Amino acid sequence: MNFPSYVIVIGTSAGGMPALTELVSQLPASIPAAILVVQHLAPESSGEALVNRLAHHSQLKCQLATDQTFIEPGHLYLAPPDRHMLLRENRLLITKGPRENGYRPAADTLFRSAAVSFGSNVIGVVLTGLLHDGTAGLEFIKRCGGTAVVQAPYDAEYPSMPESALRNVDIDYTVPLAHMGGLLVELTNNQLPPQELAAIPKDLQTEAAIAERVVGTINEVQEIGHQVAITCSDCGGTLWQLNQGNVLRFRCHTGHAFTAEALLDAEQSSLEETLWVAIRMMEERKILLTSMASRGSGSWGVQQEERAEELKHHINRLREFLLNGSSNTSAKQASTE
Repeated sequence: MNFPSYVIVIGTSAGGMPALTELVSQLPASIPAAILVVQHLAPESSGEALVNRLAHHSQLKCQLATDQTFIEPGHLYLAPPDRHMLLRENRLLITKGPRENGYRPAADTLFRSAAVSFGSNVIGVVLTGLLHDGTAGLEFIKRCGGTAVVQAPYDAEYPSMPESALRNVDIDYTVPLAHMGGLLVELTNNQLPPQELAAIPKDLQTEAAIAERVVGTINEVQEIGHQVAITCSDCGGTLWQLNQGNVLRFRCHTGHAFTAEALLDAEQSSLEETLWVAIRMMEERKILLTSMASRGSGSWGVQQEERAEELKHHINRLREFLLNGSSNTSAKQASTE
């Protein structure tokens, strides 16, 4: 088996397929690296169509990743929809483990396992996309001696993912897409640096092992973090704040993991959903009070009508708050795009 000297891991989301198509068209079949790609996909989508599109524009051998496949140089492996893609030494692992940052597949999950397996011979790439996936993953790669590459935000259709990485991680190269293929070829043609597996941080080894087994234990999470008074937005369990690294991160013992920014976004969504449910229940109560007032007489009927009017006032204020909040969030996202 011809194993690769390098592993290039790529994470992308919104606008990812055109960016990936342009990037892989620049890579020669002789590149001494395996290319592993996470593109955020809907669970019901078909990865085969995307693989065929990439193969049509590339000299690389492109395929949808399958469990226990040995990776080879000059090959591109796309994570299947609704599955994490992990790397253990030279073999792919495809699992349906807990989501990270709300995603499955997640770039952070792939980047961490590649960093633990290949150390300084990993090149991590974050392309166009929304929100924060890939930021922590690039830090994992840097902590293991690897190289971090980000698409220049001005060049990205959706710059949120590159901007998040640049804010939080010491990035080695920030380049437009047109120059990225040449950079990756140059990096993989360099003389290989010595890989010291003993230098792989223990906490990343623990997290990679948790991801491979799909779930962890409380004792394992306690070894790499400390418990905080925040619950997991995915399962409602206790969260631990992880002690290592510059990117503030949280994890529950069932395997869900978040950067602080991703957790904040998830909590915001949960809060908004709860408030809309509250509005529905208040609307139903108002309707009931109005019906009671119409059937009542005297002071009792007037009292129910006043209660209904007061409730209507609260409903309108709450609805205005939610609608203004949604507008502000949309405006903020648009300003970063």
